[in-house]
Amino acid sequence: MKTKREKIITKALEIIKLKPQGIRYSDLIQKLQEEFPDFPRNTIEGTVWNLDVRRPKEIYKPTRGVFHYISFKKNEHTVVKTNREKIAEEAIKIIKSNPSGIKYSELVKEIHKTFPAIPINTVHGTIYEWQKRQPKEIYKPARGLYRHSSFKEAEDEEGRGRVKELNEEDFYKPFADYLINELEECTKAIPLGGNKFKDKWGTPDVIGIREPRRSDIIKPPTEIISAEIKSDSKDLITAFGQACAYRLFSHKSYMVVPKNSSQEDIAKLDALCLIFGLGLILFDTMSPDDPQFEIRVRSSKHDPDMLYVNRYLSIIEKELF
Repeated sequence: MKTKREKIITKALEIIKLKPQGIRYSDLIQKLQEEFPDFPRNTIEGTVWNLDVRRPKEIYKPTRGVFHYISFKKNEHTVVKTNREKIAEEAIKIIKSNPSGIKYSELVKEIHKTFPAIPINTVHGTIYEWQKRQPKEIYKPARGLYRHSSFKEAEDEEGRGRVKELNEEDFYKPFADYLINELEECTKAIPLGGNKFKDKWGTPDVIGIREPRRSDIIKPPTEIISAEIKSDSKDLITAFGQACAYRLFSHKSYMVVPKNSSQEDIAKLDALCLIFGLGLILFDTMSPDDPQFEIRVRSSKHDPDMLYVNRYLSIIEKELF
């Protein structure tokens, strides 16, 4: 015949087994008292308080004062994911499948397509908060553009090993024509380059002028437009510095860089050009016959120092005027 303690333990195991979420010590004592009203409360409490020690293969305590049956321990860590967790995981998955990166609007659209039941505002809110604590595997090469970090490393390696496919000089004449015919910044532009100005501040690769036309009712003053062209994306910082220097004697200054430069570099140049009033143009380094010049930022006009304007232009007066 079972003792009181054995009966209490057997019944306690039955009760706990019926509670997948576990049962608190006080609730277990109450149910045992209902089952055994004649048993002293102290006997029940003294038998149950260390039940996990008495029966370690059947009972465990995930937290203080809560008893769980051991079979439920396997499912303890199977937590139902929240909508925000689902969105964050799907976002990383989508970003990783887009080597060139994905814009914010496209990312939200793709996530909503995967989880149509989740309100679009929840997706927006989650991505907005998520980008504040941006995971290590994600970075933003430009505003509103998300990219997986693994692609940044590969791109950096590619950039370090990149060599010039063609000479920069091959693009001087095409860009001079672009300034005249498409951008309409110049009435005349000529390839220059080299060390024509014999000055450590550099010589523009292309320089042009914008003179008033006969048809202009009000004749504007002549403007000088300069450009620095780089066919190697390793020279972008140099190109920026030179384009800034050309503002000394130019009303407008452009930097012309490869389209295959890293998106992060292009984004930084974009921002710097807006700050310093430079123009930014991208081009295809593989095709001098059709470089596909693409304007990103138009140069803003400013007044150069006329001392330097006259000093430098006197060197190329015959070619340019």
